[in-house]
Amino acid sequence: MANIKSSAKRAELSAKAAARNKAAKSLMKTNLKKFDAAVSQGDSEATKSAYLTAVKTVDRAATRGLIHKNKAARRKSALTKQLNAASAK
Repeated sequence: MANIKSSAKRAELSAKAAARNKAAKSLMKTNLKKFDAAVSQGDSEATKSAYLTAVKTVDRAATRGLIHKNKAARRKSALTKQLNAASAK
């Protein structure tokens, strides 16, 4: 436990931020899995909406600094390739 008031406050704020970041990252992963499931089912309408949601959460994660912007671009590119391959079938 911190002895100094300011360091105790920093520890508390850090724990809150870590929880917030963990929740946001978990949501991003969930949306990516939902997109993968929609692609495997073959429903084009569900795939399109899942794609839009997944891209939005990846962008938001990159904006908030949860993932690097290049990683976000790589993920979005892979999602787009999957979407195009699914819609070509």
